[in-house]
Amino acid sequence: MLARVVENVYWLARYLERAENTARIVGVNTNLLLDLPGGIAPGWLPLVDISGNRAEFDAQYKASKGEEREVVQFLIADKNNPGSICSSLAAARENARTLREILPTEAWELLNQFFSDFSKDLSTGINKRTRFEFLKRIVVTLQTIAGMLDGTMNRNDAHTFMMLGRNLERTDMTSRIVDVRSAQLLPAETPELRPFETVQWMSVLKSLSGYQMYRLKMRTRVKREAVLEFLLRDDQFPRSCHFCLRQLESSLTPLPRSEGVNEVLETAARFIERAPLATLDQPGLHELIDRIQLNVNNVHNMIAEIYFPSGVVVGLPRMPSQSQSQRQSSLSFGEAAKS
Repeated sequence: MLARVVENVYWLARYLERAENTARIVGVNTNLLLDLPGGIAPGWLPLVDISGNRAEFDAQYKASKGEEREVVQFLIADKNNPGSICSSLAAARENARTLREILPTEAWELLNQFFSDFSKDLSTGINKRTRFEFLKRIVVTLQTIAGMLDGTMNRNDAHTFMMLGRNLERTDMTSRIVDVRSAQLLPAETPELRPFETVQWMSVLKSLSGYQMYRLKMRTRVKREAVLEFLLRDDQFPRSCHFCLRQLESSLTPLPRSEGVNEVLETAARFIERAPLATLDQPGLHELIDRIQLNVNNVHNMIAEIYFPSGVVVGLPRMPSQSQSQRQSSLSFGEAAKS
């Protein structure tokens, strides 16, 4: 299999996962608006920081105070923002188009049709009244596509790199969604806001479709320490950071020259296992998430150096340019791994 093919599959999975989870991040705040009392509104600018695109936002919305409509427009529909849902879906569609010979036809057709419908209905996502259903449709459709791919693709190199892309992006995005809480979405802590602490953590769980699984596994009320335990290091919930890291190890083990990457993954998994979640304050939690994202960055760079024809290494693997991530090559995957 061509090295450029497994690279494109890897990025297809990352873009699909990124679009889905960006919808989830916006949904965190949208749900909070419904659950909080009048007069208390969550901030929106922290979502831009969490997405890793603050510089792009400041360049486009100069002197902005981070109003809801501006942030929602930037994260959902802004074509100039390489991390918006619109940009991620466009990149995913382009990758899928080049992979039509190895992808299930049904998955390609659904993605192609959904991108067309999404582009027509963008105004629905910006509108506060219709945003929830719009975001829900994004999540459900992308989960359907992921299910089609996982349920019908041969278990070959293409599938292996799809799982690498999906789980690496999921680790990063789950950590960013957890960071929603440490980014101070609510105003500064005051006694009258303490009763809504549980509401906020419930929103984080629901944004990852993890509320029911949390109650089933943890068997306790929603509270900070237990939610962090569940989302960061549970070994059964498929969106927890620890679970995703172990899935990455499992995918990498059969590949040639994977020992160094697996060592980084093992270090990252042990770091999460040993983190003192019960005693972490908010700055400590933010630092922990930064460490997780740094490990994700390192793993991406090592995978790119070893297996991809472009050998792209970037400071932060959030939004690689098309020229970088889609460069053509006649090398086979095996030749790229040996070079």
